Amino acid sequence: MAKPVILVADDDADVRQALSLLLRDCGCEVATAASPAEALSSLRQRRPDLALLDMNYQRDTTSGAEGLALLRQIKALDSALPVVMLTGWATVELAVQAMQSGAQDFLEKPWENARVRSLVSTHLALADARSRVRSLEDAARSGEHEDDEPVFRSSAMREVLEVAARVAASDVPLLLTGESGTGKGLIARWIHRHSPRRDGPFVSVNLGGLAETLFESELFGHVKGAFTDARTDRVGRIESARGGTLFLDEIANIPPAQQARLLHVLEEGVFARVGETVSRPTDARIVAATNADIRQLIGAGRFREDLFFRLNAVEIPLPPLRARRDDVPLLARHFLARFAQPDGRTLSLSAGADRAIEGYDWPGNVRELAHVMQRAALLAKAERIEIADLRLASGESAERLDNLTLEQAERYVVRRAIESCGGDVAAAAAKLGVSRSALYRRLEKLRE
Repeated sequence: MAKPVILVADDDADVRQALSLLLRDCGCEVATAASPAEALSSLRQRRPDLALLDMNYQRDTTSGAEGLALLRQIKALDSALPVVMLTGWATVELAVQAMQSGAQDFLEKPWENARVRSLVSTHLALADARSRVRSLEDAARSGEHEDDEPVFRSSAMREVLEVAARVAASDVPLLLTGESGTGKGLIARWIHRHSPRRDGPFVSVNLGGLAETLFESELFGHVKGAFTDARTDRVGRIESARGGTLFLDEIANIPPAQQARLLHVLEEGVFARVGETVSRPTDARIVAATNADIRQLIGAGRFREDLFFRLNAVEIPLPPLRARRDDVPLLARHFLARFAQPDGRTLSLSAGADRAIEGYDWPGNVRELAHVMQRAALLAKAERIEIADLRLASGESAERLDNLTLEQAERYVVRRAIESCGGDVAAAAAKLGVSRSALYRRLEKLRE
């Protein structure tokens, strides 16, 4: 991987040398400039990843005018380049002017080395995140994105991806929250692909769908003879994710006893297969997800607060599709193109179908949109998709079940039951009069 390049512009040779030594020790290449003219010349020859610019370049000058002028010239040449301003005469007014002119941060001289390292690391990570998000946006506009890449143009999803890109390089546990169907699994895989663990496995497990008796065997594995049906040794999901990412979906739905076992593994960093006394170290980045309000479950005593804090080093809330309506037409065409590929047709949406998908609330979020486009692609009699091909519920039918198809009504009733129970699948199953396993089977069927 190429080293990041940092431009240091300062008229003081001692400052340039000190920062150069510090930044090279951080693994960066350094280009230096003693004047605004040299800084602009260096920038035109090679684009840096970050610029540290002095505010003053003439002796006995403290106005900051030269630095602000240079900042504006650089931003005119490259508006995306992150810039940090340096000054020995820090004032609130200068800081405000620099930020208004496009600077990302402000560093006073003399500096603390730890502050410089932290500042540089943060702004390089932010710049990388913004670059990745711009690449995704460009791909979405051109239609050249991959099926497993996020498709968006909305500011809500841009913020999600920027946070995801910033945390991808670390190993801190992440918690993805949001309604069912918003793409938490997709974002978890995206984070894995952009992390240092990208060459390791991505292992996903639906914790809410595990029977309590199978939880430990599924997650930790077992040895032969550990219980009646343990005829051979089995590697669990935690061990399978060694060197990669372990995605714990439906984290809010595991019973308290299982929560305690999982917490112990996360705190101690070790686990043991069922029937084994030897502890094994874990080596997997944990990404958890839920569509429930965990804070509400904690208040009700149904989820351990200490486990929540262990999982929630960084929380990334995913917006529902109704909060990112700019993405609906883009996603619809993306799914339509994907599902039309097998028979080679080129499908498009009529003006009426366009208005219908933009006006619909999409209670099932991106997953529902994908299923609607798949069904329309399969059943459409012509290459232009009409409103009737979408088979969407009308605006009133979300509350009037007699106007829904059987599948839509079932999805609506199940979704409302889960929402009314705060995401607690066991409680929703009891409310609907079915077992938890039966409700999970119903959910899987509705996702097909």
